[in-house]
Amino acid sequence: MTEKMSAEKTVNGVDFDNLFKTVVAVKGNPTIAKFNFRAKNRWINGGNNRTTVNEFYGACQTHSRSKPFEYVKDEPPVLLGQDQGANPVEYALAALAGCLTTSLIYHAAAQGIKIDEVESTLQGDLDLQGFLGLSENIRNGYEKIDVTFRIKADAPEEKLQQLVELAQKRSPVFDMISNPTPVHVHLKSN
Repeated sequence: MTEKMSAEKTVNGVDFDNLFKTVVAVKGNPTIAKFNFRAKNRWINGGNNRTTVNEFYGACQTHSRSKPFEYVKDEPPVLLGQDQGANPVEYALAALAGCLTTSLIYHAAAQGIKIDEVESTLQGDLDLQGFLGLSENIRNGYEKIDVTFRIKADAPEEKLQQLVELAQKRSPVFDMISNPTPVHVHLKSN
């Protein structure tokens, strides 16, 4: 009976009760919704650099991960790298994929919709002429990104489409990529 009760409280691996407790808590005290995520990057060689994430601030306190996460970035040989990891623009696609998927799953759970499978395919078109400084008329980043979802669920197609649209509407990474985000870059002297 305990397994059945916990299964009923969890939808798509999301603790249904805690999801709604979080919503109620934030409505009652919006300051707990303020988060500050942090990353520290270190150059290794060539295009290879590593980013570590550990501490972040949220729910009015600083949190440390049980184990820091490290992201290895490099470039493929055709872009003069040693192929030690995905390149930064591929990490951007991965971040977008993960955030859209998480947003979709959490909002499906909130609506009681059980999802069996979600797969997404992302493609981004980029012209190196901007990065190389060969044309001021070509942007440095992606010209466009295409995302295609394949979702297996016991829900009508129109409901799945609504979830995809809701994921776009609520995804922080989708928002950052789709809208200008102020980024302030500083040099700190040694």
